[in-house]
Amino acid sequence: MEGLKVKLVNYSPKPLETVTWAALISYWDEWESEAFERTTMEDVEKHLPRVLGYGHESILEHAVFTFAIEGISRVASHQLIRHRIASYTQQSQRYIKLNPQDVEETFVIPEDIKENPELYEKWKKLMREAIELYEETYAKGIHQEDARFILPQAVRTKIVVTMNLRELKHFLGFRACERAQWEIREVAWKMLEEIAKREELKPIIKWARLGPRCIALGYCPERELMPPGCLKMTKEKWKKVIEK
Repeated sequence: MEGLKVKLVNYSPKPLETVTWAALISYWDEWESEAFERTTMEDVEKHLPRVLGYGHESILEHAVFTFAIEGISRVASHQLIRHRIASYTQQSQRYIKLNPQDVEETFVIPEDIKENPELYEKWKKLMREAIELYEETYAKGIHQEDARFILPQAVRTKIVVTMNLRELKHFLGFRACERAQWEIREVAWKMLEEIAKREELKPIIKWARLGPRCIALGYCPERELMPPGCLKMTKEKWKKVIEK
């Protein structure tokens, strides 16, 4: 999607070592606080895939990731914040006045609308009128906290998202699915790609099966709602992410 930007800006130091060290408290008699400093990637590779293979995922909550997301619509951001076990800070329309540029820089317009020339022109006309009324309202002394009421949900926004790794897996499971709404789906895949860019994080994608639920389950839980060819396509797409 043009204008969308997703960036992993921060995450827990030594996230895989932390998760592994936390897991070892369950069955290692000699576990101690100081053992964290001695935990190596060799320990991670020895223990973490096995523990996650048993389905013990609560340990993933000890690693935290922060993403910056720019250029999504308020339609998508409202889907995002339905994932409650997370922290969000969003650009304020109350304190920041919209500085509209081109219609497509200010709003997200679905591709299927753009493919219909007549409808596309009507959309752009309505959005230009919304911008003009917003600016007229502001120019007449009305604060932007009231002027913003005229703005469509398609207006672009910025948001900071912090999730622990277990919630991130849950989010990706539902939102990277081919049946998810297209914009939030693209956000989800870009988040996964951001994790894959970090060599120290890349193994967790495979070990924890981060991605659409079909990746972890081996089948599509949407069953008869699954689009034709979706399972094969999704598996190939996921494989490309972890092989980059």
